[in-house]
Amino acid sequence: MIRKFRERDLEKIMKIWLDGNIEAHNFVNESYWKENYSRVKEALIQAELYVYENDHEILGFIGLVNEYIAGLFVSSKAQNKGIGYQLIDYVKRKRDCLSLDVYKNNNLAVEFYDRQGFMVINESLDKENNEVEMTMQWQRK
Repeated sequence: MIRKFRERDLEKIMKIWLDGNIEAHNFVNESYWKENYSRVKEALIQAELYVYENDHEILGFIGLVNEYIAGLFVSSKAQNKGIGYQLIDYVKRKRDCLSLDVYKNNNLAVEFYDRQGFMVINESLDKENNEVEMTMQWQRK
């Protein structure tokens, strides 16, 4: 079930965020994610968040800032079960256009967003960790 974020969900989604980033971005030093933990935690509270919950356990979440997907994360034990797809589909029904940034080296994520109809519209260098970041966009047809 997908539902709106509740403040008591914050610690669980932050664990999913940290674990997910460390696992998916082995090309970025783990300390980068740990150093940005507090900043991201504050930013998430400001975002429009939806969580995927099953049997009272949060297995994933998506965060929006207007039409921008600030993050999509699924717990490692729940990946490849359609949860990411369901979260994307949920926000697609709420917006006519969505964009996001993804590291070019994160091949699994790039392929996932491509399958969901997102197209690369820009590439830039993330100066904090010297990685190429792609901006991808989806538009309702």
